[in-house]
Amino acid sequence: MLTNFCFKLRPNVTQSSVMDGWLDMLRSTYNWSLADRIAQYNQQFIQGDYCDIRTRGEACPLTCFVSKNGASGEPWKDTKIDKDGKLKNPRRSAGDIQITALPELKKRVPWFGEIDSTVLQQNVKRLDTAYKNFFSTRRCANEGRGFPKFKNRSNFTSFTYQMGVKVQGSKIYLPKLGWMRFFNFRVIPEGFTIKAATIRKRQDAWYVSIRIEDKSIPDYVLKPLDEVKSILGCDLGITKLVHLSDRHQIDNPKFSTSKKAKRTLKIRQRRVSRKVKGSKNRQKAASKLGRFHKKITDKRVTYQWAVANKIVSRNVDAIALEDLNISGMLKRCRVKTDETTGRFLKNGQSRNPG
Repeated sequence: MLTNFCFKLRPNVTQSSVMDGWLDMLRSTYNWSLADRIAQYNQQFIQGDYCDIRTRGEACPLTCFVSKNGASGEPWKDTKIDKDGKLKNPRRSAGDIQITALPELKKRVPWFGEIDSTVLQQNVKRLDTAYKNFFSTRRCANEGRGFPKFKNRSNFTSFTYQMGVKVQGSKIYLPKLGWMRFFNFRVIPEGFTIKAATIRKRQDAWYVSIRIEDKSIPDYVLKPLDEVKSILGCDLGITKLVHLSDRHQIDNPKFSTSKKAKRTLKIRQRRVSRKVKGSKNRQKAASKLGRFHKKITDKRVTYQWAVANKIVSRNVDAIALEDLNISGMLKRCRVKTDETTGRFLKNGQSRNPG
């Protein structure tokens, strides 16, 4: 069984400044790795390889780490032959090559050695995950995730430890950062081991999400359809949050669109826009605006958990949810043309409210 526990950290001034510096360095590594992969694709598939006259071997117009003639050394990881007569790991992936180049990065840029090695490796694997999500969703239907984008300070706010994390009471040990206090409001159950920890910076403080695992607890097993006797249907509403099939309705508090919230949001946004760009006062006003958005998010998440608990607590065998393609509903209607004249036909776009 895998689950996550989230806690609010209490770092000192030194630890907080060190983590801020880590985020800047990890963001630069992520962007460099992404640019290196894009350059490799352009060199290999768009520009094309050329043949060296003397060696009669293929070469790339430029040199990058993830190319087959790259600067990271031999691309062939292992040439040993297994029992079936096949090569073991005959080709390195782009992520493996970039992870192998991390020790060289630490030698050339010494301050990268201050970051834990597993954090640097997980940063490259994060890019691998983004690539896998892009190519896997392209094979699916309409909706999917886009191509990985370059990160800035606003959308790169976390890093992950893979090992070495320890918890004792209200203190947590993070490699290269030391012991750090946190608000221990829930005890980790006995038998669970720490698998990973993600440090995330939010508007008000630093948070840690600890992934714990207990293999002795089996995963939840789905009940066969033959044993399902009662079903509760849930339908998303417009004025109400959820409509249930037993005629019960759950209210939508509208935390961000209420009269008071809209007025507060308007005032704080106006204060940010009136400050000089790049000034300390603008940063303070933006931080205050971000804390208000975080407060709305926390209220919404807490209410959603309460609603989910209310739905699950009903005595039914199964719960049915609708699967709406929201992005498809918001898109414009496809253009229709007459086959003979080529003129545009009515496609119902004027009736589509989006």
